Amino acid sequence: MANDPQRSGQSDETPQVTRELATWTANFTNRDVTPAARTWAVHTLLDWVGVTVAGASEPLAEILTAQFAEDEGACTVIATGKRARPHDAAMMNGSAGHALDYDDVNASMGGHPSAPVAPVALALGEQLGVTGEDVIRAFIVGYEVECTLGSMGGVEHYNNGYHSTGTMGTFGAAAAAANLMGLNVEQTMNAFGIAATQASGIKSMFGTMTKPLHAGKAATNGLIAAQIAAKGFTAGQDAIECAQGFMAVSAPGFKARHFTAGGNRPMEVENNLFKYHASCYLTHSTIEAVSAIRAQHEIGLDDLKELKLFMPPTHKLVCDIHEPESGLEIKFSIRHLAVMALDGANTAALDMYTDENAASAKYADARTKIVVVEKQLSGKHAGAVSIETKDGRTMVGEVDVGKPATDVDEQWTKLQHKARTVMKPAVGEERTEAIVAAITALPNAASLDDLMAALA
Repeated sequence: MANDPQRSGQSDETPQVTRELATWTANFTNRDVTPAARTWAVHTLLDWVGVTVAGASEPLAEILTAQFAEDEGACTVIATGKRARPHDAAMMNGSAGHALDYDDVNASMGGHPSAPVAPVALALGEQLGVTGEDVIRAFIVGYEVECTLGSMGGVEHYNNGYHSTGTMGTFGAAAAAANLMGLNVEQTMNAFGIAATQASGIKSMFGTMTKPLHAGKAATNGLIAAQIAAKGFTAGQDAIECAQGFMAVSAPGFKARHFTAGGNRPMEVENNLFKYHASCYLTHSTIEAVSAIRAQHEIGLDDLKELKLFMPPTHKLVCDIHEPESGLEIKFSIRHLAVMALDGANTAALDMYTDENAASAKYADARTKIVVVEKQLSGKHAGAVSIETKDGRTMVGEVDVGKPATDVDEQWTKLQHKARTVMKPAVGEERTEAIVAAITALPNAASLDDLMAALA
């Protein structure tokens, strides 16, 4: 039997993670969505839609569109004028949403939570003709599942080279699809098993077109898992926690725990972290720290003698490309981004991430004055710097961007500004305003028609 403790190498008391997550996923309804979770979901969906519209014209997205899009199909391929089958639309939109590496992150998941889940909720929502509230619910469910598994999996999963967006994101996509399609507990367990055997994504792809593809493949694989599970396709029903299961082979630090959601604690979507620099999130605290020192002391690159960057050794495996050769690689070069910040460059602007910028002699020279010091800091996403100037001054700073916002009204204002900034060059002001309005109205929308018409 699939859930036989002896077969899985577990005791009767060991949490049956797959079953517990499936039970919650299958039974979560619109009544279970709290006002706070709904607000954060709308914020998160606006942010993801914005960067997806902007990312749809990236070369990697154009290649995928040329390969998989159709003139007809059930679902919208965002900002292309094309359509596709649901799982292909989810793959293309998921990849486009992560193409700029400007999408949100979550510390529990250790990756980008919206890119694998949002495209599934939208594609299925469009195909099935559900309400905006239904889509929000499914998005919250998928988000909760992937972050819960990311937390249980521990940091070793990511540190060993797995990209959690592609791995944990596959389960989130499957959960969103299963919930929206109304799968029962047994079907949802099968969907998680099918997801488990497909989940993949390796960090050696960072700085290439394949990193965004991780999000797209997680979306399509999770959706397919739910679709075929609905038709009776079977899988191991303890695939997450069993011996030689997903966690056993990919997450040596896995700690199973009984799953609970809601109650007095925030849902995971309320812990979402938004990007305001178009680069790897692990670089953001360093950018903020350097920028603050630059503004406070009125210094720039011409004043620099030495710049020390303090960061955990694990960051060096993610965002420490010493000599970036492309705009994509800049996003994962904390050295290059630090000197850009000291120079006053706008690291939120998409047009800063170019091959020409990577080849800048000014920045190449400044990078030679950087010393990276391995150090555990106050938080996973924290960054600390020390700047020594040619006139003998030393200035230090530390920032931690790894804390969710407490002022959601201010956050909404900032996210609208970001969305408008990235979308207007791609689709114009009128279409941008239609998209913002449709997302704002999503909780009360009878269908996705207005949103998808604007996104088409």
